[in-house]
Amino acid sequence: MTTHTPNVQLKDLVAEAGLTYEALAKAVCAVAAECGARLRTNKSNIEHWISGTAPRGDTPRFLAVALSRRLGRLLTPADLGLTSTDEAENDTIGLSLGIDPLDALLTMWRYELDRRRFLTASAYSAAAAALPLNHVQDIAARTTAARTGHTVGMAEVTAVRDMINAFSEIDERHGGQHGRSALVTYLRDDVAPLCRARFRTDEVRQQMLSAASRGVHLLGWKSYDAGQQGAAQRYYLQSYALATESGLRGHDGFVMRTMAMQGLKLHRPEHCLGLAETSLNRAKGHVDAQTEALFHVVHAHTLAKSGKHRAALAAAEHARALLTGAPGDDVPFWALAWGPPAASVHSRTAKVHETLDDHRAAAEHYALAATARPATTYARIVALDLVAGAEMHLKRGSIEQACATWHRAIDHMGGVRSVRTRKAVSQMRGNLARFRARGLRCVAELDERGRGFLAGA
Repeated sequence: MTTHTPNVQLKDLVAEAGLTYEALAKAVCAVAAECGARLRTNKSNIEHWISGTAPRGDTPRFLAVALSRRLGRLLTPADLGLTSTDEAENDTIGLSLGIDPLDALLTMWRYELDRRRFLTASAYSAAAAALPLNHVQDIAARTTAARTGHTVGMAEVTAVRDMINAFSEIDERHGGQHGRSALVTYLRDDVAPLCRARFRTDEVRQQMLSAASRGVHLLGWKSYDAGQQGAAQRYYLQSYALATESGLRGHDGFVMRTMAMQGLKLHRPEHCLGLAETSLNRAKGHVDAQTEALFHVVHAHTLAKSGKHRAALAAAEHARALLTGAPGDDVPFWALAWGPPAASVHSRTAKVHETLDDHRAAAEHYALAATARPATTYARIVALDLVAGAEMHLKRGSIEQACATWHRAIDHMGGVRSVRTRKAVSQMRGNLARFRARGLRCVAELDERGRGFLAGA
């Protein structure tokens, strides 16, 4: 008979947290769900872990996060008596801004590539194979030439920007699971050395670090799309560090804006309003009107989530006014992460109205967002805006309009490998369940299409 040594560290932390075993089990399951995993942890599992049985897989990390949130300080599985010191180091990689962001990123990238067993020699070509972008090879050649030079100029910055744009197009057309390892390899082998090279001018240094930040931001977005929220947060933090190091006003705030959006999506609002307000203050007066609108509309969403409804509507209206006031502005490279600013403003304005239970206005803005982006380039995000619009129609009781909008959304999902699109279709089928008994033809046809999509995705 196997005996276990009781885990006193875990027992003491659970007691300090003041959670019942049942409440802690639910918190662990919630953290796992945020990361795309499905657990059935219950109070018996907690009892076994405290008695000395080690939880399996990624569960120690989920448990550490759940207790960290409750206690208000960062805990690793090692702090819970569950892993070795070496393993604990991986749990804190990327969660600090006190070191060189490139040092943190190089460690993260090595861990990610080793875990995926991705061959470095073949990773880079995967990007070109994923999408027939004729200019990718030319950009890669220019970047390689830049690495071997003695100094870096704006031509090399342009090469990096062009390659990041190519990866971004792949991401938007085909989902975050395409080209991720290739992007990691490119950032590690090409961009990181450029960031540590000699620069012709300080402006070149600023622009190169900003371009690198944009690439790391994209990697965070890919992680987000894969449902890996912890990895996304770490990449966003290091993207922020690079943007701050660049010294370009507004770029650091833009990453903070992204972090606020992630917190809202995960229903973790604790710091979202502060992030949104600080990011807006960092950008106001230092960026063009269209870019500033992006900051105002996220601030509006955080205000709505904070119960400040009148201020939220005013901030959203101000964002739209900025768009119409200067449509020809030159938007900086880093602000185009999700395409035309107008589309992002409409999509986030829709979320403001959704928070305020104005489903009609929300549906209208989701529709405007979907039409404001080129559908061939931004297939995934257009599909998700349409999904959100369909949900608003359903809440208004317009089942036929909801079904028609969902059909349009699925039209854009072909060839997209995304956890979020699969989840959207699964949720759609769940939302339709109560209408199937009514014998509505539009519901039956859409449900059948959704079932087929999930079977083939």
